[in-house]
Amino acid sequence: MEQEIHSILKEFWGYDGFRGSQKQIIETVLSGNDVLALMPTGGGKSICYQVPAMAKEGLCIVVSPLVALIQDQVVQLKKRGIKAIALTGGIPFDELNDLLDNCLYGNYKFLYLSPERL
Repeated sequence: MEQEIHSILKEFWGYDGFRGSQKQIIETVLSGNDVLALMPTGGGKSICYQVPAMAKEGLCIVVSPLVALIQDQVVQLKKRGIKAIALTGGIPFDELNDLLDNCLYGNYKFLYLSPERL
């Protein structure tokens, strides 16, 4: 698994290695344990859930109260060729239904939600 997470990091983010405690956090997540990671702004927190999600099958659901952060994360993932979508307030019901269907059928790897969409 260690080789796989390094390959994912290199392929999608272009980094040769992890920073600080990222590798330990990712390995703990992949072993099925819960993790509370307190890291500074710009410390690479997103990689700590994005890399394990890429290493596993299925959809990764991310809940964030900051719509601007959600939109930025989705844009950055799409730039890397990773299928991601944001469901925040203001999306019409029919469109929302179609987007959720796409999530169910495996068309996205990451689903970002604002709390009001839970």
